[in-house]
Amino acid sequence: MEKKTPLYDWHVNNGGKIYPYASYLLPIQYETGIINEHMAVREKAGIFDVSHMGEFLIYGKDASEAIQLLFTNDFSNLKEGRVRYTLMCNLTGGIIDDLIVYKMNADRFFLVVNAANREKDAAWIKKYIDLFRTEKKIDASFEDVSDNYAQAALQGPASQKILSMLTDDIPAQYYSFMEKAEISGLECLISRTGYTGETGFEIYCKNEDIAIIWEKLILAGKDDGLIPCGLGARDTLRLEASMPLYGHEMNEEIDPFEAGLSFAVKMDKSSFLGKEALTGKMSQGRKRIRTGLKALERGVLRENCPVFMNGIEIGITTSGTYLPYLKQSMAMAMIHSENNIMGKEAEIEVRGKLIKAEICNLPFYKRAST
Repeated sequence: MEKKTPLYDWHVNNGGKIYPYASYLLPIQYETGIINEHMAVREKAGIFDVSHMGEFLIYGKDASEAIQLLFTNDFSNLKEGRVRYTLMCNLTGGIIDDLIVYKMNADRFFLVVNAANREKDAAWIKKYIDLFRTEKKIDASFEDVSDNYAQAALQGPASQKILSMLTDDIPAQYYSFMEKAEISGLECLISRTGYTGETGFEIYCKNEDIAIIWEKLILAGKDDGLIPCGLGARDTLRLEASMPLYGHEMNEEIDPFEAGLSFAVKMDKSSFLGKEALTGKMSQGRKRIRTGLKALERGVLRENCPVFMNGIEIGITTSGTYLPYLKQSMAMAMIHSENNIMGKEAEIEVRGKLIKAEICNLPFYKRAST
């Protein structure tokens, strides 16, 4: 049975078209439509209910050591109040999930994981935290606190102006946060993060406070073009910004190098789960790679479509659609590395029809400044 976020009734009462996703009932779009919602985020501002995301805590005297062992990125130089993107790999080097890590202090870390992977991730982390405790004498504990939090994402060029109408607690730098922030007297965590490729903020608070914060943000942003946005625009925005999505550009059979996420893997760390397998993969060379595709003729590129070059299948699309801001049909794909030649022509088979496309660089869109 699907769950409802604390904002479910608001979505229904305000024209949200509800769709089941990751065990939750969430709005896929509102009456404004996906294209208008997408463009609002690129040009003004949009707000998303992302209360379905998973939130974990890792805490204890040796929490920093546990974080280093669990994840691929290096957290030894992460300062309090900063955020870092990372991956969690299995022992064969495949990606279990991608996530972001918030450093509250040396003994306490806040993790945000993909909603669809919450239970899997929690089981994996708990298993290894327990092993670290018994085998390495690492003093660290794990807690799944997902049910204690609601989350709203305020995204777009006007987002800071809108937020500043309600609070002075605004993180100064990208990938930084304020844990004890307040919006209209309600305590929340505010981070300068997002999944749209646009400037913006993510706000975490108690379930009982989210409706008040949400409505105050909607009201504050009325004159600046702020509108509520659904899952549809969230997906087109992240694809336009070439941000990977678990289950599409990442899974347990795809390693970080193939996914184009080597920046989040620090092989010079002494140890982390999956490092040995990734070392072997590096020595063998990368056989496939995530790349971009731009349609050269009419037709919308879709996910899970075979990619051909000179009549030979070279890979498969992982995400694809018409991108409203760029006004272009584009896709990300996993293809053989030797075929990843910028400007080279390929063909994508969509519903039995071949559409000509050009291999192109990622990201498709990048905002002028962060």
